[in-house]
Amino acid sequence: MPAAWSQRMVANISDPEKWAWCADRAAVAVAAALPWSTTGTIVLIAIWLVTRIPMRDFAALRRELFTAAGGLPVALCVFGVLGMLWSAAPLAERVNGLSSYYKLLAIPLLLAQFRCFEPGKVRRTECGIWVLAGFLISCTILLVVSWGLVLLPDLPWRGRNPDIIGVPVKDRITQSTLFVLCVFGLIESALVAWENARRLLVAGLLLLALIFLANVVFVATSRTALVVVPVLLLLFGARRFGWRGLAGAALAIAVLAIAAWQASPSLRQRVTAVVQEARDYQPGGVRTSTGERLEFWRRSIMFIADAPVFGHGTGSIPQQFRRSAVGQTGMAGQAPRNPHNQLFAVAIEIGLIGAALLVAMWMAHLRLFAASGLATGIGLVVVVQNIVSSLFNSHLFDFTEGWTYVWGVGVIGGMILRAPAVGAMTRIPNP
Repeated sequence: MPAAWSQRMVANISDPEKWAWCADRAAVAVAAALPWSTTGTIVLIAIWLVTRIPMRDFAALRRELFTAAGGLPVALCVFGVLGMLWSAAPLAERVNGLSSYYKLLAIPLLLAQFRCFEPGKVRRTECGIWVLAGFLISCTILLVVSWGLVLLPDLPWRGRNPDIIGVPVKDRITQSTLFVLCVFGLIESALVAWENARRLLVAGLLLLALIFLANVVFVATSRTALVVVPVLLLLFGARRFGWRGLAGAALAIAVLAIAAWQASPSLRQRVTAVVQEARDYQPGGVRTSTGERLEFWRRSIMFIADAPVFGHGTGSIPQQFRRSAVGQTGMAGQAPRNPHNQLFAVAIEIGLIGAALLVAMWMAHLRLFAASGLATGIGLVVVVQNIVSSLFNSHLFDFTEGWTYVWGVGVIGGMILRAPAVGAMTRIPNP
């Protein structure tokens, strides 16, 4: 009996399918942890990697590495490693700078994991749906907590930062980024449900999307989200309904903007502040949020001009800002750790070659989600949101936003690469 038990144990340990089952569940857990905890997410990613290695799907991984969608993230990461060689920054800052790139290595791993080459197997596609569901459920719980903090002011716990009402964890930008993904994922799902004549489900999905959007507008108001939402709405209208959809989306944006402007003092304050702060910007002037970004971008262009081809090396951003701040006052005297623009962040460290690799990676991922269907629509939202928001933040280098991009592209990309009929997901499964 013990011998038979040990044989079964050895067989299970050596079975790649058993490990694949574990890796799939770990991927779901990572997606659920992303909106809440940095430490928890790191632990779960480590568990995912441990369970991922014994899958031994090396042939599938090689295939992904030789595609643009899977190979370009690795190329960008490799160039980040090489950038440490010519960086003059302290070793600790070089290592910290490299930590911004390594997450990209997970994209081909996820593409290979969730792409199933055997025609009879649907397990990984089904689990990919659970990854998306886990993320949505986790964000919905966060939404409930956020509204609870707003509507129940007498609660003893007020979130991580009591001064920011309605943001229990992370920050406004991160919360609104995650909620915008949920809004457009729900809208895409509602359209598919409408096509399948499931009217009650349509109403529920749109209601939940509206509650998410209301939180973005009235609670976690982020100026980045205020730019991203109209772009995604125009993209949705044009992609789904052509020129008529584009015109309808433009009209919807105008109506929503007027209504939100009238109803949300926070929105009015943040938008008018941008205009005023941009008008008052002076490098040596008083610190403002908009002025800081303009100042950081001004200096970033100077850094890139000093070393345009290969950059100053990985981890050099803090050092460059410290040097430029010497003897300066006001905003010009600040030394941030990032320039609040993804292209600038890459170009400062690894030059225009690195920036070209970044753009090529984005284009490859846009092409990956160019077809029609629910899964491709959600994947396209993930990529476009990252591109637009990266104009104002280094979101690919930020923890939650960066890993959300990696998980979204890797999981959804693997789902649609498996087979067009499955990846399109033109029907929503019955509950």
